[in-house]
Amino acid sequence: MINLANKVAIVTGGASGIGLATAQLFAAEGASVAIFDLNEDQGHAVATQIRSDSGDAQFIRADMTHADEVEAAVHATIDHYGRLDVIFNGAGGSGRRWGDGPTADCTDEGWEKTIALNLKSVFLGCKYALPEMLKVGRGAIVNLSSVLGMVGGDADFATHAYAASKGGIIALTRAIATYYALQHIRANVICPGLIATAMSQRAQASEAIRARLPELQPLTGDFGQPIDVAQAALYLASDQSKFVTGTVLTVDGGWTTH
Repeated sequence: MINLANKVAIVTGGASGIGLATAQLFAAEGASVAIFDLNEDQGHAVATQIRSDSGDAQFIRADMTHADEVEAAVHATIDHYGRLDVIFNGAGGSGRRWGDGPTADCTDEGWEKTIALNLKSVFLGCKYALPEMLKVGRGAIVNLSSVLGMVGGDADFATHAYAASKGGIIALTRAIATYYALQHIRANVICPGLIATAMSQRAQASEAIRARLPELQPLTGDFGQPIDVAQAALYLASDQSKFVTGTVLTVDGGWTTH
């Protein structure tokens, strides 16, 4: 049975979407969970709900693009729980509001903000989690990327800073996996397709994209659910994947099989 009994896990972006599903699942499977997010009301509500279900969770506010806040949040986790076994880096999002788009049209702000939101946030999560894992001589890092970090997106998915940031997560994860393997620290990455979250509202509201789902994600012809990704994260975080590192696990309904 896959479980995280007696493990301490950080889940970034844990107040909503895939991060929320992952925090809930990790706690249900026995982990003590530190939820990092900017949304204080929702973050506290998630931690309270987990505790009401007999789980163990604490909310710590952190902007994952600011090194000092990430460092402080990791230290607060260690102060409370005493160690760190797992980090799931799920914080991130779309940069369309800042001008992300096709390369020729992407604004400087769109590029910089999107890279910070998605890639810098993962870098900082790993940077401050790794020293704590090295202290105990083991650890599991699970980073959230996207199918768009693996394959090009057409006109419906032409956000090139987003694609670059997600591709960077894959490269960073594999570099960490290689370098820290001798220290018994594993690093793996999940690449979801279209998942029914707040971030994918544009796609969910588009009749044209919905009509393409049987082509894009032929396994179901529909959006995936946050729990689909959380289940993959549970496996990669658990001891059941103790011989797995540097892998890129697609959770995409067949998108990348084309």
